[in-house]
Amino acid sequence: MKRQIIASVLGALVLFIWQFLSWAALNVHGSEQQYTPAQDEILQFLSEQNLPEGHYFLPTVPPGSSAEEEQSLMESSAGKPWARVSYHSSLDIGMGMNMIRGFVIDFVSVFLLVWILLRFETLDIKNAVMASLAVGFISYFTIPYLNSIWFEIPTLGYLIDAIVSWSLVGALLGWYLKR
Repeated sequence: MKRQIIASVLGALVLFIWQFLSWAALNVHGSEQQYTPAQDEILQFLSEQNLPEGHYFLPTVPPGSSAEEEQSLMESSAGKPWARVSYHSSLDIGMGMNMIRGFVIDFVSVFLLVWILLRFETLDIKNAVMASLAVGFISYFTIPYLNSIWFEIPTLGYLIDAIVSWSLVGALLGWYLKR
C-alpha cells in the first residue's frame, strides 16, 4: 500500500504541474478564454438582469414548455446566434481551495490508475504508458470531446493534456512501480 500511495503522490504531482503549465504558462487552453473588447458591457448587462448564478443555454424554452414550443423555438432559431453562459455574480480570486481540490482529484485519479497497473502480470514502462494513455483518451472522449460534438467548443487543449500528462504519468509509474 505504501508503494501505491507514493506512486500516486508522484503521479499526482506530475499531473498537477502539467495542468499549471497547460493552463497558465503555456496557454494551451487559450481558445477557451478569448478576449472580447465588449466584455465590460456584456458583464454590466448580465449584472443588471439580476441573473441568478448558473449556467445558461440561449436560446431555450422556459421550464414546463411543451414539445411543440421547444420545436418551434428550435426551428425559429436555426441559423441565428446562440450562446452558453456561465454567470457568477462575484469573481473569487482565491485559488487555495481550488488548488487543494485539484491536487486531491489528481491523486485519486492516479491512485485508481496505479491500482489497475498493479494488477498487470507484466508491468513495464511501455505497458504503463499505454494504459495511462488509455485512461487519458477515455477521459478526453467522454467529456470534452463529447461536449464539443453538441456545443461546438474547442477541445484541442484537452487532447494535448490527455496525451502529454498521461504519457508522463505512465512513464513515471512504469519506472517506479517496476522497481
